[in-house]
Amino acid sequence: MAAPDTLALGAAPDHPARPYNAAVDLVGRNIEAGRGTKCAYIDDRGRTSYAELERGVARAAAMLRGLGLAPEQRILIAMHDTVELPMLFLGAIRAGIVPVLVNTLLTADDYAYMLADSRARVAFVSAPLATQFAGAVATISTLERLVVAGGDDDQLDALLEQAGGDDGAAATWSDEPCFWLYSSGSTGAPKGTVHVHASLARTAELYAGPVLGIAADDIVFSAAKLFFAYGLGNALSFPLAVGATTVLMAERPTPEAVFERLRAHRATIFYGVPTLYAGLLASPDLPAADELALRLCTSAGEALPADIGRRWQAHFGVDILDGIGSTEMLHIFLSNRPGEVRYGTTGKPVPGYAVRLVDEHGADVAAGELGELHVAGPTAATHYWNNRARSRTTFAGPWTVTGDKYRQDEDGYYVYCGRADDMLKVGGIYVSPTEVENALISHPAVLEAAVVGRADEAGLVKPQAFVVLRPGQAGSAALAETLKQHVKTHLAPYKYPRWLEFVEALPKTATGKIQRFKLR
Repeated sequence: MAAPDTLALGAAPDHPARPYNAAVDLVGRNIEAGRGTKCAYIDDRGRTSYAELERGVARAAAMLRGLGLAPEQRILIAMHDTVELPMLFLGAIRAGIVPVLVNTLLTADDYAYMLADSRARVAFVSAPLATQFAGAVATISTLERLVVAGGDDDQLDALLEQAGGDDGAAATWSDEPCFWLYSSGSTGAPKGTVHVHASLARTAELYAGPVLGIAADDIVFSAAKLFFAYGLGNALSFPLAVGATTVLMAERPTPEAVFERLRAHRATIFYGVPTLYAGLLASPDLPAADELALRLCTSAGEALPADIGRRWQAHFGVDILDGIGSTEMLHIFLSNRPGEVRYGTTGKPVPGYAVRLVDEHGADVAAGELGELHVAGPTAATHYWNNRARSRTTFAGPWTVTGDKYRQDEDGYYVYCGRADDMLKVGGIYVSPTEVENALISHPAVLEAAVVGRADEAGLVKPQAFVVLRPGQAGSAALAETLKQHVKTHLAPYKYPRWLEFVEALPKTATGKIQRFKLR
């Protein structure tokens, strides 16, 4: 187990012959360190100490056992970010039950698919989502019970009140299945991604400690929700690993809601995504730097446009550390670092992970050339549930195939060049949609942009841009031509968008990733 205020490799044993329970470790290390009275979570209803969190986790474990659930069986959790979510998630893990954490912005059909695919016996859902699950018990044979959290009839609270005594933690192992996350579905049907007990603490040891320098006196706030792999590390495994305080927000992360929490709780670390940072900078509620207590910000989900990073740093005097992670790797494995930020890049490999760039034949590419990013590290998922074919193509021995295209610059920084299935070949030359998008976003009239391929009258693929303008700007033919010329001045002329369409919004997944396949 880690020392009270530090993270040391070995806190989460990797060897299968050694028992290890992630919930016992992450909660228990804070009690052992004497942080029982320290605030663990602040949500919309109040504060929860580490001692209260420990009791809540134990009660949740007892409640789940009382429902007849046994180790290795699954529950599905579709809940907004309140303290009950980490209590239930960790309580399941303590009991050896496997929580399947899903996002809260999906349709009834999406949830029905995940319930049937996971064969979860019980689903726990926030009251506003109950209608999305209303017919699930009657139509999905493996689902035995639906438990509603919050609202006028808080069934979860009642069950926790009735829970019996805690029977102790399940005798789990470091490399046995611990929890699932479903992939975002940006490239097709969501896939149940299976993670092991050791991985939660391991992401904290490799990224949160060495890169973020997270410590017990930090107050962290993640706009990315707990159901997102990025948010799960930000708001659960990272702060619990060191005894920091976490701010949770149930509502949607609008600029107003985000700034309200940053001001009120004096957060020192903020975790966002590129789309949100763009919206925050464009907000009329943008606070002055001295109104906030930020020391560090991070971004993931999609590549951060250099212009957004530079404008954020110029306004707040705080860098955004852009990085890339994935549901399959659980958190960030390639990142910029404090004092070494190079905007327009995703930084360098996080210690403990290895990356390589390969061509279409699987051979390593030469320095400076474009290749598909593969990553190896201790937090990789074991497989996709019920999807052997995709498991075999994604998890290739020690390497996880990301589907992201990168090149490495002369200083060793990795530059994102789009998804493998998003790359365009214009005049026989690869064009990165992300590169064109970043050029468009650097224009002061543009808030967001997405670029896809479109065939011209000769059947040749050329870039097409969809642009969301900043408030107060109006689309016109003249502005479209201005933006095309703007791209030509920043990039090789053949990369400019031949067509440019102004739209109110871009299609995105629930985690904020642009769904270019819908635009195509």
